[in-house]
Amino acid sequence: MHQKRSYGRVLLVSTLVGNLEVALAVVVVLLYVRTQPPPDEPPDHASITGALFSAWPLVAVIAFLLSLVLVLPAVALSDLAGRLLGGRAAWFPAPLMVAALLAPPVFGIAAYNDAQTRPTLVFWVSATASLSLGALIALPRREGLTGRVALWGTAVVAGTGLLGAFGLAVGLLPAYEPPAIGPRTMVGSWVDHTGGTLVFSPDGRVTASGVGGRHHTDPAGPAPSCSGSGTWSYESGRDVWTQKVRVDVPGCSRPAWSVGGTTRQPRIQQEVGDPGSGRLYRLRKASGGS
Repeated sequence: MHQKRSYGRVLLVSTLVGNLEVALAVVVVLLYVRTQPPPDEPPDHASITGALFSAWPLVAVIAFLLSLVLVLPAVALSDLAGRLLGGRAAWFPAPLMVAALLAPPVFGIAAYNDAQTRPTLVFWVSATASLSLGALIALPRREGLTGRVALWGTAVVAGTGLLGAFGLAVGLLPAYEPPAIGPRTMVGSWVDHTGGTLVFSPDGRVTASGVGGRHHTDPAGPAPSCSGSGTWSYESGRDVWTQKVRVDVPGCSRPAWSVGGTTRQPRIQQEVGDPGSGRLYRLRKASGGS
């Protein structure tokens, strides 16, 4: 004889799974960020952490509402299917029911906003998979299910973070490194966000035009712009982190540039503001520039 279904527990377990999925997503995003070039403005980690904690009650409410509207009916349908099949448990109606209930609002909103078909389908499938996981985990009629889900879910989130940190430390995950460039890569035009340029020639000459200019609303920005002609050289350094591009142009106060970006989109950059501020002034290689 099967234990009677507690739909209150279904709602609790599904809401818990939704919160754990968000926590896992946050951990994965944080690990992914470590594999990408740093932003021009360093993130305020304290503010981000505070925002995550302050937003978590809203996450919990959304997870509860989605569980109430989508997961609970899916589990009820699975119970009905089980009775129709002679009392055998049936899990397959749950994902189908979630997908069916999600389809009208997702595709209705997409049609109203003229959203593209492919991103809409990807969102629908992803949301279906996420909510279906909560439904399938909540299906078993076992004592202590909520505690086991909380324990194992927390272990998965923490384990992902620890394994990811270990992978970054030992090189199993590709932690970000600047690209290894050379003199041939440097030849061409490099431009900043305001249109200032450095043009490097193969013969070691360089021409600056409006480099380092700052906006009047950004007093902590880079030094006043400079223009003129001079020379340049590339220093490989000990590794990719210490390679430098030295620019000697009269009137320009930035002789040494470090390398950033990626192999496909290299950057040369200077730290601006107070020492250790982490704020970067960057020039990118102009497309087709040579």
